[in-house]
Amino acid sequence: MLVKETCEVIWTTLQSEKMPEPSKEMWLEISKVFFEKTNFPNCVGAVDGKHIRCRNPDNSGSLFFNYKKYFSLVLMAVVDANLCFTSIDVGAYGKEGDLNVFKDCPIDKKFYAKQLNLPNPACLPNADDFPQPFVFIGEKAFALHSNLLRPYPRLSSTIQDVFSTTDFRGRDEQ
Repeated sequence: MLVKETCEVIWTTLQSEKMPEPSKEMWLEISKVFFEKTNFPNCVGAVDGKHIRCRNPDNSGSLFFNYKKYFSLVLMAVVDANLCFTSIDVGAYGKEGDLNVFKDCPIDKKFYAKQLNLPNPACLPNADDFPQPFVFIGEKAFALHSNLLRPYPRLSSTIQDVFSTTDFRGRDEQ
């Protein structure tokens, strides 16, 4: 209990200074660095979950037992092009998959409510005719969204693969 309370005090005290909610200007800077490092335009972050090994808490049954066959908490994180956290959520049950954890974390709720202060769509380099949205990238476990790219389901799930998203006229793919 002491560790949990200490972590809550540290988070409450330092969160606004060390991991502030990104503004439009911050998202634009993150996107600029992503493009410089990866040649990937309009990308504002990569999202993924990580299982953090733990002891099974008392009276929790199999809630923390994951598909990797050990007990864990899930850290859901968004990182910038320098691999620095821009958003985290820690503490989901290990049994949950990335999609379910993302659905329940604060950044997802702001993401789908369009409250993340993402910049307005911008034209891609060498294409002045149709502005494209700023996007996050994730693995195939995440749901497709106009601001979340993921690999095509039949391909491997590395970030470098081809991503599926809305087409150039803004209609979601079927």
